[in-house]
Amino acid sequence: MKTISVAHSPDADDIFMYYAVKFGWVGVKDTNFENIADDIETLNQATLNGEYDICAISFALYPYVKKDYALLKTAVSFGEGYGPKLIKKKGVKLKRNFKVALSGKYTTNALLFKIAYPDARITYMNFLEIEKAVLDGTVDAGVLIHESILTYNDELEVEKEMWDVWCELSGGDLPLPLGGMCIRRSIPLSSAIEYEEAFIKAVDVANKNRKVLAPMLLEKGLIRVDADTLDKYLDLYANDNSVKLSEIQYQALDKLYELGFKHGFYNELIKSQEYLIPNEYKELRNS
Repeated sequence: MKTISVAHSPDADDIFMYYAVKFGWVGVKDTNFENIADDIETLNQATLNGEYDICAISFALYPYVKKDYALLKTAVSFGEGYGPKLIKKKGVKLKRNFKVALSGKYTTNALLFKIAYPDARITYMNFLEIEKAVLDGTVDAGVLIHESILTYNDELEVEKEMWDVWCELSGGDLPLPLGGMCIRRSIPLSSAIEYEEAFIKAVDVANKNRKVLAPMLLEKGLIRVDADTLDKYLDLYANDNSVKLSEIQYQALDKLYELGFKHGFYNELIKSQEYLIPNEYKELRNS
């Protein structure tokens, strides 16, 4: 029995997409998937250090780990008309060099923010602490992610939707790439293909059985929000578009990497489809 470490964030969409595996609805013969839950920037840093076999990451991180990890085609989150929010106290006018809290150096929202607000003074903190930091004046503004975009305090208002930033930078015709998963390249290719197929199936099973799975997660106390908020959140980030990367999602990833390269955050321009697991190996091997 092989043990494969699978790290994901504790936010509702990641848990929802993983737990078809955790509950044993989908699996791989002779393989034990051991799950670890941590905030997304901790997972980004862990991936930089090569800690896990399969790991959730911010899409903006991927060019930094492309030599050691391949992109998985599944368990992806994109925004379409929505996404992280830059928030501030109501009535406050932000200066050009305002102090802002971001959820991590390698997050997608941080990449877009730095391009759009080059003069802002950035501090990084756990995403769960950002709302409080704005309310108590530790920072002038903060970018909310995950469920916080639906539940923030009434004393706060949106300065800018990161969706709007994305549209301004990208041209406005593409979904906003936020997060996905990657797999260690040192895993034998035949096994990597098998794991990816299992996770595609797991996300599909979770999506098709949402009315069964979501209440189970709530009953077990695995979700931070109530049932209504969970339902709204899964509509946004764990849906039909999460099961398998589509052509337009590849285009969006390529645009993200083009923007990062153009603004000096990446030293090489990459195309996302060149960094997937080569599934044709399975067909060739069995032919």
